[in-house]
Amino acid sequence: MMQEPQTEPRQNISSPSQQPAPRKLYVKSFGCQMNVYDSQRMADTLAKEGFIETQDPADADLVILNTCHIREKAAEKVYSELGRLRKSKQEQGSDTMIAVAGCVAQAEGAEIMRRAPVVDLVVGPQSYHRLPELLRQARAGERVVDTEFPTEDKFDHLPAPSARATRKRGPAAFVTVQEGCDKFCTFCVVPYTRGAEVSRDVAKILSETRQLLAQGVREITLIGQNVNGFHGLGPDGKVWGLARMLEALAELDGLERLRYTTSHPRDMDDDLIRAHRDLPQLMPYLHLPVQSGSDRILRAMNRKHGREMFFDIIARMREARPDIALSSDFIVGFPGETDADFEDTMDLVRRIGFASAYSFKYSPRPGTPAAEHDQQVPEEVKTARLAELQKALEASKAAFDASCRGRTFDILLEKPGRQSGQLIGRSPYLQSVVVNDPPAGIGELLTVTITDVGPNSLAGRAVAAAEPIRLYQPARMEA
Repeated sequence: MMQEPQTEPRQNISSPSQQPAPRKLYVKSFGCQMNVYDSQRMADTLAKEGFIETQDPADADLVILNTCHIREKAAEKVYSELGRLRKSKQEQGSDTMIAVAGCVAQAEGAEIMRRAPVVDLVVGPQSYHRLPELLRQARAGERVVDTEFPTEDKFDHLPAPSARATRKRGPAAFVTVQEGCDKFCTFCVVPYTRGAEVSRDVAKILSETRQLLAQGVREITLIGQNVNGFHGLGPDGKVWGLARMLEALAELDGLERLRYTTSHPRDMDDDLIRAHRDLPQLMPYLHLPVQSGSDRILRAMNRKHGREMFFDIIARMREARPDIALSSDFIVGFPGETDADFEDTMDLVRRIGFASAYSFKYSPRPGTPAAEHDQQVPEEVKTARLAELQKALEASKAAFDASCRGRTFDILLEKPGRQSGQLIGRSPYLQSVVVNDPPAGIGELLTVTITDVGPNSLAGRAVAAAEPIRLYQPARMEA
């Protein structure tokens, strides 16, 4: 954009030396990718108000804790963080404002204000676009709680990130396409904190993605609480599913890679499985939470699928995309879980072979049906089962990583490594890959052969142009 010619300062306009110093913002995210995306959008919103981000909460004029309410410990971490912030404010005598956002804010707004007088503002995940107005109220001395579900779409009011902000975040970006959940699993608070399932219009998603691509992004991950339940209005006036959306995104210039998370087995339809077969941009990696391998526990969880349905989905995915890697979520110690139920979970893990997974002890969440169950599993039993499950999952991950040694695939270079000349990229399977002195820069795809496997990352060697570089090419087949 061209700048106006320099002129004498006009009346009532401050000279540069009189301009107020930028205010500093510190945002800390807890939990899922949705919170990472929401934190970025809050920072984009407040950038318009003169805030710049800092990595030091002690240096901030405004601290935002963007919270997760999925598990009890996640919520308690927030209160611990608020205690540290209160102590820091007292010691420094600062007037830093403190806001709590996200799902804990939505579920426990009044409780936060009661337990943590240091908090100036509580804002739910559907009201981020109102942050500037809410902050003005808080600065006027009012302790503000906004946890309503507004009628307007927040995405229509959130500003796009600047090119500088996008470049700083790297060549991979999240785009929210769907929020909320209608599944009502008996252990989960998401329907109460994020609301009913709502999908964004396709045109708005395409517009946001195009802008990110123009700013240097090369990989997009579509996110939502139940992302494969996407049912957005398409530009043709018809409702599109996630597969049709992925096809449209794959046609955009500059988009090298596509991912999506988190999904539900009930919504893994044939069109989406075919998209994994047909779209080269769609990475061969699927995160599909199963939670338990026991049909009895799955019914108690209200998951609306059984273990055989899950096995069938995985078999069809592997037929469509032979090099696909799988990830999942597991809960152990759900109320009423017996040794036999837990063994069903272990059997599922052994049969499928996950490349990665997340596993947790069941945590009662207030207001959910499972929290009222009268057959709660003793804590020591949950701890022992989790240790056994995680040992199996870690062995499965190690086996998958070891299978990558000698393989050749593209990585997207994302950031510098610890050593001089190193860059770190992500494999198609989301593994960190370290390359020494790569003949490419951040934001570029580099073909590498995996030479070594460590506990947390892989090492890769750049492939010469004459070497074969593809182990798999999706075939176009009739549906």
